[in-house]
Amino acid sequence: MTNNHFHEQQFFDALRDIFIGVDIEGESGFINLMKIKSRYYREGVFPKLKQDIDAAVEDFPGFREELFDKLYSFFERYFSESGSIYFRYTPLHQNIYEKVYTDDRDVVLFWKTHMLYYVKTDRIFNSMKVEVDEVDFFFDASKIEHKRANEKREVVFSFREVAPDGTLIFDTAYSVRGRITKIEEILRALNKEGESISDETLEKAFRVFEKQSEVDYFINKNARAFLEEQFDLWMYQYLFAEKNIWSAERLTQLQVLKEIAYKVIGFIGQFEDELVKIWNKPKFVRNSHYVLTLDHLIRREKTDLLEDLFAHAGMQEQINEWVALSMLEKGVQPKELLRQITETDLLKESTHLILHHLPLDTKHFPDMEIQILACFEDLDDELDGWLVHSENYQALITLVSKYRESIKTIYIDPPYNATYSEIDYVNNYVHSTWLSMMENRIRISSEYLYDDSVNIIAIDENEQERLGLLLGELFPHYEHNCIVIIHNHGGIQGDNFSNTHEYAYFSFLKGKKLIGRVEREEGNVVPLRDWGGDESRRENAKNCFYPIIIKNGKIISYGDVCDDKYHPDHANIELEDGSIEVYPIDSNNTERKWRNSRDTVEDISDELFLQKINNEWVIKRYKSIYRYKTVWTDNKFNSNVHGSKLLGDIIGYKSFQFPKSLYNVKACLNASTQKDPDAIVLDYFAGSGTTAHAVMNLNREDGGSRKYILVEMGDHFYDVIIPRIKKVAFNPKWKDGKPVFEEGESGISHLVKYYDLEQYEDVLQKVHYEDADLFDDPNQDPYHAYVFLRDLKLLDSVELDRDADKVRFHPERLYPDIDLAETLSHLRGKWIKHITAEFVEFQDGERMSLTDPDWETLKPMVWWG
Repeated sequence: MTNNHFHEQQFFDALRDIFIGVDIEGESGFINLMKIKSRYYREGVFPKLKQDIDAAVEDFPGFREELFDKLYSFFERYFSESGSIYFRYTPLHQNIYEKVYTDDRDVVLFWKTHMLYYVKTDRIFNSMKVEVDEVDFFFDASKIEHKRANEKREVVFSFREVAPDGTLIFDTAYSVRGRITKIEEILRALNKEGESISDETLEKAFRVFEKQSEVDYFINKNARAFLEEQFDLWMYQYLFAEKNIWSAERLTQLQVLKEIAYKVIGFIGQFEDELVKIWNKPKFVRNSHYVLTLDHLIRREKTDLLEDLFAHAGMQEQINEWVALSMLEKGVQPKELLRQITETDLLKESTHLILHHLPLDTKHFPDMEIQILACFEDLDDELDGWLVHSENYQALITLVSKYRESIKTIYIDPPYNATYSEIDYVNNYVHSTWLSMMENRIRISSEYLYDDSVNIIAIDENEQERLGLLLGELFPHYEHNCIVIIHNHGGIQGDNFSNTHEYAYFSFLKGKKLIGRVEREEGNVVPLRDWGGDESRRENAKNCFYPIIIKNGKIISYGDVCDDKYHPDHANIELEDGSIEVYPIDSNNTERKWRNSRDTVEDISDELFLQKINNEWVIKRYKSIYRYKTVWTDNKFNSNVHGSKLLGDIIGYKSFQFPKSLYNVKACLNASTQKDPDAIVLDYFAGSGTTAHAVMNLNREDGGSRKYILVEMGDHFYDVIIPRIKKVAFNPKWKDGKPVFEEGESGISHLVKYYDLEQYEDVLQKVHYEDADLFDDPNQDPYHAYVFLRDLKLLDSVELDRDADKVRFHPERLYPDIDLAETLSHLRGKWIKHITAEFVEFQDGERMSLTDPDWETLKPMVWWG
């Protein structure tokens, strides 16, 4: 093509880049995605668009190059090297967009990537040959498996061989499950080959390879609407920025420009919309298992099941795990251990009670899992927690139907964007990209909350202001309290100031009293009832004798003042609907009166709580209380001593950077769940699992039955979080990885489910788009029709049973480890009651087949349109 077609070439090169992108080696869903986009461009976009442009400029060929020049000058602002569409290049002198403020708000938060889903930041690795200190290295990146999400992973190098020309050849991979580059091992291997180089040269060569370019991956939530709006603004500015008089021909040319631009936008929008569908589709549950303390089986007297488990081939692996977790000494045999667990004294009391809290992991007994689960009458209701190994947005979009409006407290400790913990965003929009990441996740997590919920987000000074503005945008009807937490009394030395604190935002509906109370140091709680005897019915106490109605361990209402002639014979009277009337009657069956009259008791309802004494509910009130202050200064909030050191004492080594103080998290959860000790707590930035630990300790202290849901994408999900929960269930205190047994303290009964979720990356690896013909329907507008209508996507997993006239789903064709019961639970939005080999039964009585699953329910998982 001659220089006369420079702008045409320039435009099509840019369009090709957005569909095909830079060349990437390795194995990943994103590479598969780029192959799909490449074919979409070569066989669909390019020939069709070129044909339409030729026809559009046929009447004024002199406009052709100007058309391409203007198309390029517009689209270059929004095209990125990863194929993402956003405000990538918007210099001030090209001010083509504006923000129109709303009538009801005088300040609107705006950031450059607000219209995007943030997926991840990843490196674009290519095989490369480098010379370092006169040594030739070749790094093979052809098989590197790219990151599934935005988890932090290091590149691991392994020596392969010496090439005939003396080049040292290395394989490259991302670290998995803590795998590291073994420098000493590589040097020994090189020495055997007669190659003598220093570790300094080796590490220098590794750094050269790692400096390859990085890319931010985004998906535009509505690329078509975004680009059309931007083009209209651009066109408006072009038309009216200067006082020009436009001829009819010129206006026709500009109309052609708009029509072609809208066609390009239509092509781009179709593919971006398809990515949105994949990003937002529910994901399959995979590789699920349960952890349960043995007391669940012992108290149900499942002697036969225990015997079968201890005779199972997997029991030795389970015992090895208990030994590795420092719960048992080496050498114990299954039969002897079973004898100790079931042994009792003359009073039928266990002689080895601590062993009852050994955490059994069903991964060691896959063929017996159904038998184990059959022990539970209402499985999900009896679970204490769920652990989800997943990128958190994928988890939130998948679990929302099941847990919608059921979470009392969300507590998250997201990346702070501080120097020591920032995500390496490479588009230079450090704050903007962070806001997009947070907005995506906070917005969907809001669907988990109900009117009495509390949303808590820990943050530091780097993003505290922007987070506050974002919360104001997402929750305009909420009160947002920014709490200062002194987590380092000595201060972290800065250039001018020592930082001693971080922050926590508590957000809840305005006008709600949802935060608990703290007692003064000298204060105690007292019964709500007062004196009794003959005075209990005197005139001035008339309005103080009435029932307080409770249900499921909570106060739900207050009854009317009783008639003088009514004398209940018991403090607790159960009603037909399962609720209980509580009267001010003491243990001697003497009528008393409440300290507060009927017309004032509701004013102090947030100071009341229930306590069960001698199998009867008693209502008490905090005697001397403070509201929580906005500055928390307890030494236990120190993240070093009660975060890093505490976790190290549990796990046995420094296994996780910057864990939150256990007591910091516990204080936040106590404030938000004090009135609701049966609450469900969600943490979708789970880190080292401190939130689960805090929930378990709160339940230990107040007898509550809080549950937790933790979501974490890192490999430490298996190496830190699960071992931590197992250990904390077994015993509350640990030192150097070993339990510290103290009188009066013991393990707790615990049941938790953990599983992986299919990821966006997994779907992109398996999805099929190659087989359908593109843009070949003469009756459809290819720029707006759904061109992926006939593509297979994940339909390889189904077959049409013509004899039975039905579609059958084969999960094993997708993944060998799909948990259909939990997957269906997510899709149906229902909690599981029972699981058998044949069906899953939900709490409302509905049963769904696991051997012949319902296609219509599963269809959105494998074919979306």
